[in-house]
Amino acid sequence: MSEILAINGGAKAVSALPGRFHFGKEEKAAVDALFDDAIKTGNAPGYNGPEEEAFCKEFAEFMGAKYADGTNGGTNSVYVALKALNLPPFSEVIVGCITDPGGIMPIVINNCIPVPADTAPGSFNTGAKEIEARITERTSAILLAHIGGEPADMTAIMKVAEKYNLPVVEDCAQSHMARINGKNVGTFGRYGAFSLMFGKHMCTGGQGGAVICNNEDDYWNERRAADRGKPFNLPAGSTNCIPALSCNMDEFHAAVGRVQLKKLPDIVARRKEVVDTLKDQFMGNSKSVSIPNIKEGFDHCYWWWRLKFNAEAVNCTKDEFCAALVAEGVNVIPNYTGALPAQMDWFKNRAQCHPWNNPLYKGDAHKEYPTPNCDQAIKEHFILFLFESFGEKEINMLVKAFKKVEAHYSK
Repeated sequence: MSEILAINGGAKAVSALPGRFHFGKEEKAAVDALFDDAIKTGNAPGYNGPEEEAFCKEFAEFMGAKYADGTNGGTNSVYVALKALNLPPFSEVIVGCITDPGGIMPIVINNCIPVPADTAPGSFNTGAKEIEARITERTSAILLAHIGGEPADMTAIMKVAEKYNLPVVEDCAQSHMARINGKNVGTFGRYGAFSLMFGKHMCTGGQGGAVICNNEDDYWNERRAADRGKPFNLPAGSTNCIPALSCNMDEFHAAVGRVQLKKLPDIVARRKEVVDTLKDQFMGNSKSVSIPNIKEGFDHCYWWWRLKFNAEAVNCTKDEFCAALVAEGVNVIPNYTGALPAQMDWFKNRAQCHPWNNPLYKGDAHKEYPTPNCDQAIKEHFILFLFESFGEKEINMLVKAFKKVEAHYSK
């Protein structure tokens, strides 16, 4: 007889899970040093200073890029990258249909039209075939995210981009140190845009971001786009050259980011260890849950873990299964619907709004973008959140919870 589930009044399998503990004395010391200097000199820390310069150099080198610029958020990193491309107004930008709203709205802010592309079959990431299906004579760029830390197939996607001569922006908000054959995501396209907010693998504080690239001209365009169009690297006497927002990082966030960057490899390594242990102890031979295949050479960094629900093996729905896990103390969500911007009011009501209603847009503002692969992937998968701070105790509790729920619902 199976143990009584917590959702039915039984004892919880997971008593408590720890926080991440990714901040320590090192971050405090870095910020304290800035305060000490400000008190001594009377000058408050600003931006574009020595800490940010050092952070940008270190971040670029770490990611395998030539250049980086710090920003004040992941959404603004995407904005800066798109603004730096100087895309034709009212042109179309293809974007993966699963993405944070902040990963699509910068397209509109840049006076362009977002066109959602379906995911690759069985994936939350868009694919090359699905992107190519959305390309028209109005397409000016491709923007794609590596969802949950799982790399999109950049080799195939870049072939499509090169075929149509389209610049690619990689949204790496969830994918710090995700790699393909040893190469970091964010370095395949023209720009890589990162979020460095408090919940990501590494952070610069509450908010933050960075944009990387490998071309010097692209870098200076990036710098201008991030700082109100200031004439960086233009002839003496030049004035602000483009209308843009202030998206600057500052010295405090850069100081924290420099410390966090040193911790990033261990953070990602620990998350992989947690996943590997969960695979060995349950997921690898579970009837109710299976692990999606990752292509050979693709290195997942696990911002969270996408797992497949095997409906044929149990006497419950995915929502019921996940609700039982949540009651046991496991941090899961059954559906990643918060990352489907095309299903949100602002997009569904777009036809009468700028830029869709502008007569210079030659496409169909009412056009539907079916995403059957995405619909199926959302239906079949759920998300497990995990931290690098999990040790043997926490993993054992998680395994107990999964086994308990599976045993109760097994056919």
